[in-house]
Amino acid sequence: MSIRYDGKVAIVTGAGQGLGRCHAIELAKRGAKVVVNDLGGAKDGTGASSDAALAVVAEIEAAGGEAIANGANVAKYADVEAMVKQAVDTWGRVDILVNNAGILRDKSFAKGSLEDFQLVLDVHLMGTINCTKACWDIMREQEYGRIVVTTSSSGLFGNFGQTNYGAAKMGVIGAMNTLVQEGAKYNIRVNALAPTAGTRMTEGLLPEKAFELLTPETVTPAVLYLVSEDAPNRTILCAGAGGFSVAKIVETDSVWLAPEEQTPEGIAAHWDEINRAETARELKGGFEQSIKMLTVAAAGLGIKLD
Repeated sequence: MSIRYDGKVAIVTGAGQGLGRCHAIELAKRGAKVVVNDLGGAKDGTGASSDAALAVVAEIEAAGGEAIANGANVAKYADVEAMVKQAVDTWGRVDILVNNAGILRDKSFAKGSLEDFQLVLDVHLMGTINCTKACWDIMREQEYGRIVVTTSSSGLFGNFGQTNYGAAKMGVIGAMNTLVQEGAKYNIRVNALAPTAGTRMTEGLLPEKAFELLTPETVTPAVLYLVSEDAPNRTILCAGAGGFSVAKIVETDSVWLAPEEQTPEGIAAHWDEINRAETARELKGGFEQSIKMLTVAAAGLGIKLD
């Protein structure tokens, strides 16, 4: 079965270089019309230039595809609205959104400034929200949408010097989990990519041989799958060097403690039981946690919940 995007319109943010460039080119190769968005700044977010986005558009057109360049700053909603309007005015719809744009301001938490922290949140988290918000009603009305948010192992598991980046990258997971619920009846599916790639964002941080293996081309197939018609939903797909895996947020079974044990000492006494990894499972919504807690409480107290 061949996965294609004929008749589909895609927006890829941060598509002038690295992962975004690769995502945009491969979507176009498979029939999508692509908005190549890139502010054209340095990896710390400073500066702006349209050169990179225009070069990607030229590459797509040379291969027979359709694309337009856009220099919107994803942290500014007015810019994003204009970008989405450009896509609709040009092609009439928006089917696919790949939230890829990002910057780095790496420093230990003790040394990092709040200004840098806010800027990273504005680009990664609010940039994702801005782009998704601008496309949301269009996708609802056409009853079709495929959205990818870009998370990171730094958010899922932590990475020294990236408190700002990690917080933003975990924030997009929280957004995804609720957007999935709100978009379900409109055939909008939302998934997350957790990439490991050798790009200008990671250059100098990895050994040369490792850097050579971690090409954007080994990550982009994950995006192509996540924005396909038969894509999964609410999935964190990890990709790098040709390897693919799924990350999940899980919770252990609830252990009810009798009223006299509902103390920090009681939790300490039952910690091994509470923390039993083999009971962990993925919940499908926040309400499931409440139901889980109430079920064991009712059983422990010998009462029925209406």
